[in-house]
Amino acid sequence: MALNISVEKIAAITAKVLEKISAMQSPEIPIGISNRHIHLSRDDVDTLFGKGYELTPTKELKQPGQYACAETLTLKGPKGSLEKVRILGPERPKTQIEVSVTDSYKLGIKPPVRMSGDLAGSFACDLVGPQGSVQKDEGAIIAMRHIHMTPEVAEQYGYKDGQTVDVEVGSDDRKTIFRNVPLRVTNTSALEIHLDTDEANASGAMNDAKARIIDTGE
Repeated sequence: MALNISVEKIAAITAKVLEKISAMQSPEIPIGISNRHIHLSRDDVDTLFGKGYELTPTKELKQPGQYACAETLTLKGPKGSLEKVRILGPERPKTQIEVSVTDSYKLGIKPPVRMSGDLAGSFACDLVGPQGSVQKDEGAIIAMRHIHMTPEVAEQYGYKDGQTVDVEVGSDDRKTIFRNVPLRVTNTSALEIHLDTDEANASGAMNDAKARIIDTGE
């Protein structure tokens, strides 16, 4: 006896099977929501806080060796300012200012979307500290969303450094697919996807909730 199954029913069953297979082939990735923050060079620490000043670690972050500091600064742009912007350590060779698109509107600046460390030709911004101020000709960026993972995790699931993937993020009522998310595979990584506050708000994502890779782009 022939089975009377519609094309739509077959498509729905197939979609559910493929979804389950995809879930088994990709790890659950903890979400880390990144608020505006600053990474400082040694020279700028000296100018803003005084010669030889040492930043005060207060909280370890998930990425090994990274931490939030007690110290904050004021960011100033042509149209406005943002106060009490957190500094993250350790010190870096060049100062980097990471803001969201919403932040950039308040400051009146137009920073490019960049991976961390890619600062050539980025936007200018002023920093104000308790002992001085610094006018940066470049350094302000909107951080590109990205995924950190170790080589072991990458090998297990067939990923590679620099690969871009599509990621499903957020609560059921605001679930969002972010496309072309780069992978950063290093020995000093902890598995985590970094989103800024605009992206998290748009998708209903929460810190420590889980995201899932749904397309490897290959």
